[in-house]
Amino acid sequence: MGPLQANLSVGEGAGLIEYAMDKGINFLDTAELYDNYRYIKEAIKGRPREDLIIVTKTYAFTAELADRSLRKALKEMSLDYVDVFMLHEQESELTLRGHYEAIEYFLKAKEKGDIRHFGISTHSIRGVSDSIKWNEIEIIHPIVNKSGLGIVDGGIQEMLDAVEKAYLAGKGIYAMKPLGGGNLIPQFRECIEYVLEIPFIQSVAIGMQCREEIDVNVAIAEGQSADPELERVLSERKRRLHIAKWCEGCGRCVEACGQGALFVDGGKVRVRHEKCTLCGYCASKCSNFCIKVV
Repeated sequence: MGPLQANLSVGEGAGLIEYAMDKGINFLDTAELYDNYRYIKEAIKGRPREDLIIVTKTYAFTAELADRSLRKALKEMSLDYVDVFMLHEQESELTLRGHYEAIEYFLKAKEKGDIRHFGISTHSIRGVSDSIKWNEIEIIHPIVNKSGLGIVDGGIQEMLDAVEKAYLAGKGIYAMKPLGGGNLIPQFRECIEYVLEIPFIQSVAIGMQCREEIDVNVAIAEGQSADPELERVLSERKRRLHIAKWCEGCGRCVEACGQGALFVDGGKVRVRHEKCTLCGYCASKCSNFCIKVV
């Protein structure tokens, strides 16, 4: 709902979060990059803090940057503590070692009560596997979807094997991208049920941009049927391809597009929306997960 995608106003975004919480959703996943702390601050006013689990992430690799990220999160969401603070997009033990100064900072912040738990998010199987060796890492947030979209170093079965091992080693697991960044929306019920039925995943982060999506997703999560007409409308809702600002312009997605909808300009991939069929083939070629459907 934030500036990187739907760019809703604070009032609209906070209203959706409040609506979701009224429906029983109590797990809020965000990141410093998403620039939506103000949405959450507005939404949680007056809510019992102990009823909510709030997770955020940072790319910080030094103690100074980690402190800045933590202070920003606490201030801008008006929190006394963050339930889970994560290092964003860790790839392997090599990146973990490169961020160890920040890890040490967060462990001290945990001792002080500023955060409750520490973890990482990752798009890679190796990121999950290597995290098992680190007692400091309590929670892992990996990509899991039925097509394996966004996994940078293998397929979905390899990811599930790694995630199960992490779970059995005592790590908390919550999945990301069950809809493959929106590319799997036409099969959204099947995709969400797929992740919910995996026994070693304890929660899942699903991006939602309207009340209707919240209603249907809550019904799916609770094992209930939703209004078939509403599901049809959502699956057919007009959407567009979105290229994130961190695109490196490698061109692999352009080569995969059979519609001629993508091109590189100024070092970034651009979209000819009138030609895009939202087939999702391009997203499977993006190692940086820059391509989403919004």
